[in-house]
Formats: sequence, C-alpha cells, structure tokens
Amino acid sequence: MKTRTGNFPIGWRRRNFDWEKNLDSMIEWAKANELEVIDVGRDGETSAKTVVDAGLKVGSADLPVWQEMISADKGKRREAVARNAEYIKNVAALGVRNFFMCMLPADASRPRAENFGYMVESYGELAPAFESSSAHLVIEGWPGPGSLVCTPETYGAFFEQVPSKAMGVNYDPSHLVRMGIDPLRFLREFVDRVYHVHGKDCYIIQENLYRYGNLQEPTFGKPFAYGSMHWRYTIPGHGLSDWIEICTILKDNGYSGAICVELEDHYFDKTDEATQLGILQGARFLSGC
Repeated sequence: MKTRTGNFPIGWRRRNFDWEKNLDSMIEWAKANELEVIDVGRDGETSAKTVVDAGLKVGSADLPVWQEMISADKGKRREAVARNAEYIKNVAALGVRNFFMCMLPADASRPRAENFGYMVESYGELAPAFESSSAHLVIEGWPGPGSLVCTPETYGAFFEQVPSKAMGVNYDPSHLVRMGIDPLRFLREFVDRVYHVHGKDCYIIQENLYRYGNLQEPTFGKPFAYGSMHWRYTIPGHGLSDWIEICTILKDNGYSGAICVELEDHYFDKTDEATQLGILQGARFLSGC
C-alpha cells in the first residue's frame, strides 16, 4: 500500500496492543493487508531483524535511553550517549535508518533553557554515531511534560546548535494542530530535515472549546482518550490536516521515506478488532491522498 501522491510506502507504529505482542502473527497480518512498513520500539536490536527478514521495512526504531540524555548528571548523560551509540550501530546494521525520540528531560521542573543545554551537549556527542551509520535522529514534537523540541522555535534552535544533518524531524501534524501551529507552514520550513512521517491527525472540537475553554480541566465533563475536552488525536481522514498537500510538499522536496499510522484515537481503541480497523482505515485514506 502506497500513497497516491509521492508513492510513499504506508505502514504503522507498533504500540504493543495485545495482537501486536506476537511479532510473527503481526507481520502476517501486515502482509495480508498490504502494509509495507512497521515502526518498532526500543527493542530494535531484536524486532527489526524479524521485520526485515520477513520482507518488510522498518520505518523507525526508538532509541533505548531517553530522559537520561537530558539529565543534570553529566555521568548519566555520558552513559546514555554510549548506550544509544551502541544501539544505533547494531540496529543500523540491520538496515534501519531512522531512530525515534521525544526530547523529554529527566527533571522537567528545571528551567527549560538549562535542560536545553544538556540536550544540545548530549546529542552533539551522539551525532557522530548517526553519521557513521548513515542514520538519522527523528524528533517527534509531542508537547509532553517538559518536552524541549516541539515548536518551530525549539526545532530551529536545536538544528542551529546541533547542525549535523543527521538530526531530523519525525513529522506528525497532530501535535502541531493541537498546539495551534500551522502544520503545512511547519512542513515547508523544516522539510529538508523530515526523515520520517507519522500518519496521525487532530480534531479541534469547537463546541467544547466554547464550553470548556483551553486552560482548565473540566469540572463535570469527561475528556477524550488521547485528547482533552476540546481536542482529540485521530486517524488520518478524521482530523483537520490536508494530507494531499502534505504528500505534495514531501514529493516536491524529494522525501523518500514512509508514512506510518500512529494509532491514538478514542474511537479505535477498545478491542483488537477496533485497533486493527483504525490502522487500516487510516492507511487506506492515506493511499488515496
């Protein structure tokens, strides 16, 4: 399965739903449904080989050590860099080129600028490991607790201070829509750093935005799973992003990677059948874009 615009392979991000825990049967399901790519987690040293040996592609593998890369403890940062460097070497040897990360600090209560400095130091030291393996760091801009790279300001500052072209973007428009950042403008600005794409979207619920605003938790209302009261993450096709334009921008700028559905959707979450349907609905929508 590929996108109509750009001919980008389509797959999904493995999240360890019950049916995904058996890797062999999960791969058979992927093949039966014409999905070509799987994003794996921090187990890339084992799972990536199984995926590749089965004739599929690995879109990305998570780096194994996250928060310790952005720790005030220099020793912990040094150990994290060494562990991640070894992992990159081992997993890249299997043909994996993208390594996923959200920039979450060990201590989110520290000043953001201080944590940003620790991050720049660590990833500056890790950059040669990516370069020597012809691999990329793909940073997702999830605006979680203390997350340091998720806006144009912080992506731009990071790439300026760690200029290696191995440092890149995992483009996921859902987080940008949620934050009120134009996802197409962002893509045009950073497209030369986009090495991987998540097929996920976001819907802003205007009636709930009126009723509850966007600064407080509801008093009586129940928030959406994978969302709040006035927004929720969705599969592609159920949100606000223009996926044909996204694919066009990627195509026009020489993107050669995949688009992998990341299933975080209130309405496709309760059973194995629902999660499989959500992935396939998102993938089939993308195939028409």
